[in-house]
Amino acid sequence: MVFIAHDPDAIINYRVNGPVVRDMVDRLVMAATGQPTLAKAWASLISPEDKVGIKISAAGGELFTTHKEVVNAIVEGLAAAGYPRGNIVVWDRSLGGLKEAGYNQAKEGYQLKSVAPRTGYDPKAVFSAPLMGRLVWGDLDYHPDLGSSEPLSDSENTSNVSHFCRILSSEVTKIINVPVMSNIEETGIAGCLYNVTIPNIDNWRRFAQGIGFGAGSIAEMYADPNVGKKVVLNVMDGLLAQYAGGPGSQPNYSVHYATVYAGKDPVAIDAVALKRLEQWRGRSSLPAISQTADYVKIAGQMGLGNAAPNRIEIRNVGRAPAE
Repeated sequence: MVFIAHDPDAIINYRVNGPVVRDMVDRLVMAATGQPTLAKAWASLISPEDKVGIKISAAGGELFTTHKEVVNAIVEGLAAAGYPRGNIVVWDRSLGGLKEAGYNQAKEGYQLKSVAPRTGYDPKAVFSAPLMGRLVWGDLDYHPDLGSSEPLSDSENTSNVSHFCRILSSEVTKIINVPVMSNIEETGIAGCLYNVTIPNIDNWRRFAQGIGFGAGSIAEMYADPNVGKKVVLNVMDGLLAQYAGGPGSQPNYSVHYATVYAGKDPVAIDAVALKRLEQWRGRSSLPAISQTADYVKIAGQMGLGNAAPNRIEIRNVGRAPAE
């Protein structure tokens, strides 16, 4: 099931209305959990012993990073359930776009973290796939020379192994997954499945080379115990949706969609968002991206969620978004 909250007042001329967004997120969380109050809703997902992480997308700079108003609504909800905001980790691979997007760690009280090159990856948290990748600086297993006088060749610095970041493997026990609603040319959609996988591993470029390159690997990565079992809720930020050029900011291909999706099924949310992105791309005479996003369908076949459009129940908790 996919829950949708839409309010045209949520974003106007790229400016987000925080109280409106807070109300949207609160209604979504209560609907997704079936709980009558916000505190009970969050308490049904998070216990006091948990180490909570909020995985955002910070690749979109000022306009298209996960909006801080969505994150702040989640943090306020967790605080209402008695969870200390200072224990909450908000993270992405890089936090380069956060300052421009208005994030303020001191003001909001939660922790902001990025993945440190090399040392930020866990040597014991391994994901293997047949596809070989060229290692670069920052990957855990990259070695410029291994003590020799000559640098290693490109063929020597290759591997079929990736490592999950330490934040994911050992610093958080429960994850609220908050991607933006965006396409990405290499994998079709930078949605729920993508957001907690590719940005959380090293040697990731081998999975981002377009159609035919490791199509099922993102789904398999999500199924890893370090990932999928920790995700308790997906909240897709569709306040500003982008159907081409993502996940970096491309305002010419963006829509003031004023919508937030939520649910426990990441596959269903990605399938619904992908369908809408395809509609916008079609209207702009852009090529389809569904084939590049085949991993969404594969994730459904693996039992990670529901990818069949005719089997996905969509429930509006406010006004329905316009077609």
